[in-house]
Amino acid sequence: MKFIEHTKRLAPALVAAAFVAGLATAGHTADEKSKAASEKTASADVLRVCASSTEAPYSTEDEDGFENKIAKIVADQMGREVEFEWMERPAIYLVRDMLNENKCDVVIGLDHNDPRVLTTDPYYRTAYVFVQPADSELEIDSFDSKDLAKAHPIGFDPGGPVETMLKKLGLYNRNFNYHRSLTNFKSRRNAYIRINPTTFITDLKSGKADLAIVFAPEIARYVTKDDAVKMTVVPDGNYRVDNEPVPFHFSQSMGVRKGDEELLKELNAALEKSQPQIQAVLEEEGIPLLDIPTEKKPESKS
Repeated sequence: MKFIEHTKRLAPALVAAAFVAGLATAGHTADEKSKAASEKTASADVLRVCASSTEAPYSTEDEDGFENKIAKIVADQMGREVEFEWMERPAIYLVRDMLNENKCDVVIGLDHNDPRVLTTDPYYRTAYVFVQPADSELEIDSFDSKDLAKAHPIGFDPGGPVETMLKKLGLYNRNFNYHRSLTNFKSRRNAYIRINPTTFITDLKSGKADLAIVFAPEIARYVTKDDAVKMTVVPDGNYRVDNEPVPFHFSQSMGVRKGDEELLKELNAALEKSQPQIQAVLEEEGIPLLDIPTEKKPESKS
């Protein structure tokens, strides 16, 4: 879910801020906490899952989020009872405020190789998507599409790869006021601001926006249920002005505390065995699924 949100799946600068703050609170007791947690989880008959109650469609207090469903599938495969440890804050804070504080033992939906944790083998890979009104005459299927310059305004989450590409293409400033309105003009300084994904859908349907570019898991549920909008996968192979790559495809994993190798091993085994059920949940959600690369390289939504 979460080394963007973005966000969990989130903007890289925000994740970095959360990571630094986490280091400040963890201190020299991190190893002791990891050791104690490892001993506890190795013998537990429950799987304590870190979860946000306000992160639809990923996770909700009524357990209707697709990550809640995946957690239950994996826990069942492990022979454990799932126990959600709830936090009312956004999911980007789960590692710092919950996992590192030993209030739970696993975070669902982190970018593979998130440096804050030990990550499982990826259990799915997906991408950002272009979302448009279903009857839009604009043909947009990449950042090279000529019609992209005709789309105005464009909705997207603060920070991250979309902002990077729009700045490169000279399309950021003209979308600035609309983009700021999506966050109620709140300052991003030292704060994480999440845009409700349904806002993008509402604005596209009303004609207030021509396009939204969003991480697929964040918005697929709402696109799938609404014939008035459509989505197209953003292809990878995009580059910044300095020719550094800008990834738009990400493999998703689960994360445990560093040092908790035993739980990591159990999760990997359960993920492999329950892959068909997990894929069924993702397909029902409408999330476009991509092939997972065999070579595992660190990724971040930057």
